[in-house]
Amino acid sequence: MVSIVVPTRGGAGRLPKLFDALARQTDDRWEVVVVIDGDTDDSAAVCAAAASADPRVRAEVFPENRGRSEALNAGFRASVGDIIVRCDDDLVPGVDYVATHFRAHEDASARGQQVGLVGLYQNVYPDTAYAEAYGRPHDVKFRKDAYSSPADRHWKYWAGNVSVSRTTYELVGEYDTAFRAYGYEDVDMGYRLAQAGVAVRLVPELETPHFVAATTTEIRVKRAFYSGSARADFDAKHSLSAGASPTGLWGKAVVRTGRSSSLDVLMRRGRRVDVLLGRVPEFAGEKLVAFLVEAAAVAGYRNTRTLDTNF
Repeated sequence: MVSIVVPTRGGAGRLPKLFDALARQTDDRWEVVVVIDGDTDDSAAVCAAAASADPRVRAEVFPENRGRSEALNAGFRASVGDIIVRCDDDLVPGVDYVATHFRAHEDASARGQQVGLVGLYQNVYPDTAYAEAYGRPHDVKFRKDAYSSPADRHWKYWAGNVSVSRTTYELVGEYDTAFRAYGYEDVDMGYRLAQAGVAVRLVPELETPHFVAATTTEIRVKRAFYSGSARADFDAKHSLSAGASPTGLWGKAVVRTGRSSSLDVLMRRGRRVDVLLGRVPEFAGEKLVAFLVEAAAVAGYRNTRTLDTNF
């Protein structure tokens, strides 16, 4: 059986699309375990309705927000399948999603291999100037870069559309609950898999539509800041360096801006850029967004104080 573990918070409007997609699977050997990380919008009722229609749907509700890692760990512990899929609540898997996970893990097992499978996101954006200038072009480049990256670096792409066998999960252990705010609990898991000798593979057939939450420059900047902060924690945990300092004019300007700007300042600039997008050429808009996103990551990396865990 494939166990699909879904951490969610405020997902009442997103979960029905996921449940509908799972109901259409060509392989019916699945269960879904939803862990509601503090119920803010009656997601429990949505899950209860789905469970009444299909007993393969189960849900656990935290009485308060505990963070994505805690939710993932609870879902993995409650699941029963030999293959465990970690699935975001805003994905809409294709009809062969379960079958593809099954087939890839069975093939690896037949060869005596342990693997971690990664399906990249196909981010779905509303039709906005941000999507045209930055969101969609950035996603195309991201996937191109991912597939052209060395196989021993694929762990960096471990995220919200991945799977392992239960044996592999038990070898590596649970998600690290020290990653409490936003980002890097997944990258940390991917890194630990690679360090344990598990082959992390990008599987094009597992690319899945993802109704992305970062739909404006302001939101993307905030996420980049939080991700940067989490990366600093990740680097410290694994004794990794931040990498070489940039030498070009762009890189130096990004670092200077990131080091001198707070999150509030960067978000205000993001709002101003959102106003400009659509009024300036798309190439200029893309550069404006990219600059702020990169600067926010630098600013976050320097800021490892306790951040908003409800983000």
